[in-house]
Amino acid sequence: MRRRATIAVMLGIFTGVLGKQPWKLNLFCPEEKINLVLDLYEESVEVPGLEAFGPMNGFLGGSIYGVWYVVGFDIKDDEHATVTIANDLGSEDQKLSLTQTSDSTYQLKFLGYNAVKRAQGKKLVKIPGELKMVRADK
Repeated sequence: MRRRATIAVMLGIFTGVLGKQPWKLNLFCPEEKINLVLDLYEESVEVPGLEAFGPMNGFLGGSIYGVWYVVGFDIKDDEHATVTIANDLGSEDQKLSLTQTSDSTYQLKFLGYNAVKRAQGKKLVKIPGELKMVRADK
């Protein structure tokens, strides 16, 4: 009986830990029409145009030039993470920080030189260095 109780408690703790995954989310910036899909716990995200490489940890896409996929990350805590993304050609990478500011909003900040651009007319222009992102999966 004691063993069953111990197993039940351990299973409850394990399930509680697995149920809380703050870095598995889908974010959207309505002003810039940019989305960020993340799963920093396992490679489960299909990246548009890069399906041949299999599931990855996420991508940045939408109204930008190309698609940028997650190549590395560092989870600081439940509200702060640093993510490294690379463009679909693999020629450039970009580090960004994510900070949860409320239940459904996040601040995305590009660190260092901002390499992510959008096509505007016949030119490539940088997107803003900071974006307010909202959860699209709630």
